[in-house]
Amino acid sequence: MLPSSSLFADDLIAWYLDERRDLPWRAEEATPWGVLVSEFMLQQTQVDRVLPRWHEWMQAWPTPCDLAAASAGDAIRAWDRLGYPRRAGWLHAAAQQICAEHAGEVPDDLDTLLSLKGVGDYTARAVLVFAFHQRHPVVDTNIRRVLARAVDGEAEPGAPRPAHDLPAMSAQLPQDAERTRLATYAFMELGALVCTARTPSCEVCPIRSRCAWVAAGSPPSAAPKRRTQARFEGSDRQARGRIMALLRAAREPMAVSALLQDAPDRPQAERALASLVADGLAVESTHDGGFRLP
Repeated sequence: MLPSSSLFADDLIAWYLDERRDLPWRAEEATPWGVLVSEFMLQQTQVDRVLPRWHEWMQAWPTPCDLAAASAGDAIRAWDRLGYPRRAGWLHAAAQQICAEHAGEVPDDLDTLLSLKGVGDYTARAVLVFAFHQRHPVVDTNIRRVLARAVDGEAEPGAPRPAHDLPAMSAQLPQDAERTRLATYAFMELGALVCTARTPSCEVCPIRSRCAWVAAGSPPSAAPKRRTQARFEGSDRQARGRIMALLRAAREPMAVSALLQDAPDRPQAERALASLVADGLAVESTHDGGFRLP
């Protein structure tokens, strides 16, 4: 058990209730489906990019069965440029499972949520805490960074370690499930707005006086620098994105010649198209050999 001086939930909840962002999937009226959609969209994607897409998605498909009745291609098209479009296909498949196997209701237990396409341990726990107000530790990148600094006195959390991270967060949670939900949001919000990776605003942090990292003089990380993501310009990701944009705009199958005609690197474009087919994001038409969304 952590010493009482290292428990931050009460202070962070008080700060969060004053400083929180107005996000629709955090509202009391948000449905479990709305929470699940937000968790799919927020994976590796900034909140400001997700907000308009989430609103459009929930207007078009307010329930899992609404989405299940649409095609996977409709879901991928509506995903637009949110990034990592496989998530749209997974969310569509999860909606079909929910509609067919769970009477259209998002499951409220961990094992059943984990059985849904595209739902991993983090997403399942987040849905249980945020949608169903259950007490589970939820650990994302922001929470890991706050725990590393405030509790462990480290500048960076290092690689994810579920065997360490989940108990560390669990130790911070109130016993009350509703306050657990607020505390989890508060840890996330602190990491997103104040205890940021590059330029933390320690001067306005509500737990600065008890932060182990600040007490140690805010030493820099001793861990090796992580490899930065490869450049997007000229990458296979860009080539995939170019083809996906054409497929989203098309209402009829597109011939390979049309898909690849403006590609600056033809072999790369062919490789990108093959990878989209392998991922289930592009389907070859049996009628004319063109390609379309699934």
